[in-house]
Amino acid sequence: MTLILESVTKRVGPETHIRDVSLALPKGSLNVLLGQTLAGKTTLMRLMAGLEAPSEGRIVADGKDVTGLPVQRRNVAMVYQQFINYPSLSVYENIASPMRVAGVAKGEIEARVQEAAGLLRLTPYLKRKPLELSGGQQQRTAIARALCKRADLVLMDEPLANLDYKLREELREELPRIFAATGAIFVYATTEPAEALMLGGRTATLHQGRVTQVGPTPDVYRRPDDLVTAKVFSDPPLNTLRIVKGGGRVTLPTGGQVRATGPLASVPDGAYAIGFRAHHLALDPLPGESITLPATVSVAEITGSESYVHVDLQADAGESRLIALVPGVRRLEPGTPVTVHLDPRHVLVFDGSGRKAALDLPAAA
Repeated sequence: MTLILESVTKRVGPETHIRDVSLALPKGSLNVLLGQTLAGKTTLMRLMAGLEAPSEGRIVADGKDVTGLPVQRRNVAMVYQQFINYPSLSVYENIASPMRVAGVAKGEIEARVQEAAGLLRLTPYLKRKPLELSGGQQQRTAIARALCKRADLVLMDEPLANLDYKLREELREELPRIFAATGAIFVYATTEPAEALMLGGRTATLHQGRVTQVGPTPDVYRRPDDLVTAKVFSDPPLNTLRIVKGGGRVTLPTGGQVRATGPLASVPDGAYAIGFRAHHLALDPLPGESITLPATVSVAEITGSESYVHVDLQADAGESRLIALVPGVRRLEPGTPVTVHLDPRHVLVFDGSGRKAALDLPAAA
């Protein structure tokens, strides 16, 4: 099945939840919806499923307009962040339930349940009831049921959010292989850029109900079309600074100047916003030419093998906060003066309207 959304808009009263979204989802594809909470991911999936009807536009499946077709008449499976299981049924029967409704043969049900249980590490728990399981095991049961249904369209709304860290990482690695083997269209909603990158496939970034960019996941991450997309695809939040280029030099908000190199060399003179991710900001000098910025530590957060260091710049337009993700344990007290270093090859350059200004951004990941 192929699924196409054509200029889909969804309004609820005076509010517009989805704004003029057009997407093409080919058969067997893995599609990530990436956006912050309330960006419109769940509403968009409900429209795809037929749980809601668009206010404008249409939805086409395999060339057939299914805009008004209810979910009961579509071969769709959906997994939510909050797992939904039948408490009176065993794990086996929970997984088997959609197949029994569909009249699948007993032997086929057994084979599919055992396969899904093995993939999701549920084999020892098949005779238990959901309330006898941990939260993670209950969520895995819901995922197994969706996979066993062999739906044409599988919608997963932050399905791993409630799992423990180790299992979440394992499933993130397993899911692309599982998806590829089914031939179904998978749509996976997440708020986490790292999860989108790990899953791969194609990513559509959402902001305030609008798709800002769609394409192969690494391309959207490395080459965002605009500042909004770059911010959606950055965690920790994207660092931004206002700069002015003139005569081959770049004036920084701290008042200093550097030679225009990297992407900054390819844009005409004028005012720009540059964006750069936390792992590209260093506390130690970098080899080669770099942008250096005097700053003061606001807070340092030690995560184990890495540290998040929040620093304040004294900029012309007031104080500016940046975040650096640096290796090792950095015990820096608030108020400590530091110099932060940025390789100019890693900056994303945007014009006054927030659109991408530099076309050549090979090293901006």
